[in-house]
Amino acid sequence: MAMKAMVVRAPGGLDRIECAERPNPGPPGPGAIRVALHASSLNFHDLGVATGKMRAADGRVLMADGAGVVEAVGEGVTEFAPGDNVVSCFFPDWQDGAPTIPDFSRTPGDGIDGFAQEFVTLPATAFTHAPRGFTHLEAATLTTAGLTAWRALVEDGGLKPGDTVLALGTGGVSIFALQIAKMAGARVIITSSSGEKLERARDLGADETINYRETPEWGARVRELTGGRGVDHVVEVGGPGTLPQSIQTVRVGGHIHLIGVLTGIGGEVPTALLMARQARLQGLIVGSRRQQRDFVRALDGGGLRPVIDRVFGLEELADAFRYEEGAGHFGKIGVEW
Repeated sequence: MAMKAMVVRAPGGLDRIECAERPNPGPPGPGAIRVALHASSLNFHDLGVATGKMRAADGRVLMADGAGVVEAVGEGVTEFAPGDNVVSCFFPDWQDGAPTIPDFSRTPGDGIDGFAQEFVTLPATAFTHAPRGFTHLEAATLTTAGLTAWRALVEDGGLKPGDTVLALGTGGVSIFALQIAKMAGARVIITSSSGEKLERARDLGADETINYRETPEWGARVRELTGGRGVDHVVEVGGPGTLPQSIQTVRVGGHIHLIGVLTGIGGEVPTALLMARQARLQGLIVGSRRQQRDFVRALDGGGLRPVIDRVFGLEELADAFRYEEGAGHFGKIGVEW
């Protein structure tokens, strides 16, 4: 019996995404689980693969995020049972400990087939439980964007009540950062070029907002808003185009979490200012399975629901990516089937 899968044909491009038939994976062997998938969500990384900027094998099944329900468990699997709601891991081989994985060769939807398909049979260690009460669509936003924000602020940054967090923009990672920071009792400053998006961010608890189109020297404004002290954490998704101002905003001994390169892959870094700030500039890519389990445990308490901007069907995946390219979304773009 065949199943549907959304694949991209080499060399990539949104017009080269197609619905293909793939063999339905069989029952799980020892240590594996079979999952009926029902949702995914779009990330900047997925867009790179879909457009061909990040080359994947011809016919690669797209999407790093996947959520669904366990249909069967193989011998030796005790963590999951049929009927459990689960969500995938971005780095299925990174279970715990310090990062050692240098590339995306084992990331679903890039180096291996992803979750834009109806069923998968994979090692149980490639999933965690989904948070209690989350829909499949909500759970699917956690794997990449949610876990990235969690690892940056909580795991690497040691976020604590009373800290001040600067989040750049209103995409998936930044909105999760806003929500996680507020859940932890922190103060949040957020930027956008859209007044409407800043209003929505305020509704989610943002304490201060800055329209960077109206205030191009937003770095100076952040220092003003913190009484000259600077912020404890910067969630830096822009890269070279925004990093100089981000360094300006951070307090002495603060933490800049370099998560994205939306403005390019190289540029000038004001090294003297970074040194004077004695700040930690740390690059990071998502997180480990253990970190994801900790994040899910935090969400089980009910303090946060993912913000989903718009939802597409599985066969509308190319349209979903076109919508992402327009950069008009607030929070996450979902795919559900």
